[in-house]
Amino acid sequence: MSLPKLVIANKRYSSWSLRAWLVARHFAIPFEEVMIDLAASTMKADILKWSPSGRVPCLIDGEACVWETLAIVEWLAETHPELAIWPRDRLARAHARAISSEMHAGFLALRSTCPMNLRRTFAWKDRGAATAADVARIEALIAEARARFGAGGPFLYGEFSAADAMYAPVAVRLAGYSWPVSPVTGAWVEAIHALPAFRDWKAGADVETSIVGDDEIADEA
Repeated sequence: MSLPKLVIANKRYSSWSLRAWLVARHFAIPFEEVMIDLAASTMKADILKWSPSGRVPCLIDGEACVWETLAIVEWLAETHPELAIWPRDRLARAHARAISSEMHAGFLALRSTCPMNLRRTFAWKDRGAATAADVARIEALIAEARARFGAGGPFLYGEFSAADAMYAPVAVRLAGYSWPVSPVTGAWVEAIHALPAFRDWKAGADVETSIVGDDEIADEA
């Protein structure tokens, strides 16, 4: 039986790919990685060979084609119920799903002004009121999750869960754009960067050679 295929894009830049990949990798779910180069002239056609939406990530698992990040996470949780992909506690699980949905639907200013970039580190600067509001809301969510449910470990709900994966690109952005954050947020950012699965992703990003111009914003490195 063939392994599920997880179609992703460049590890330096693809925040949505990181989310799905991190869940599968951390929970040791076997999969075959299919990489699409965002800098290739054939990028769109290459993605459409796998994903009907023309976007990544996309999971091909037997007859199932799942082309949206949260749907991929739910598929993995359903097909591997023995794994605590979502928190086991009912209240924590509801909270984790709520903040994951909020991440999925929002924080557009932060995404726009601070695209994920594992190639460079940028100096701190004011990136506008909307971006600052996004970061403030994210910090409030992190603080609430840690205070209410985080006693069992360094992640949002103690142990690493899908919610941490959904927010992992934020950890990259906060560190990469030198955001001043609270000690609680800073400790969580450090925990994400120390996670073995994230370190594996970062090692892959470090050996990539493609540069996607739209994500190389004009800042001083």
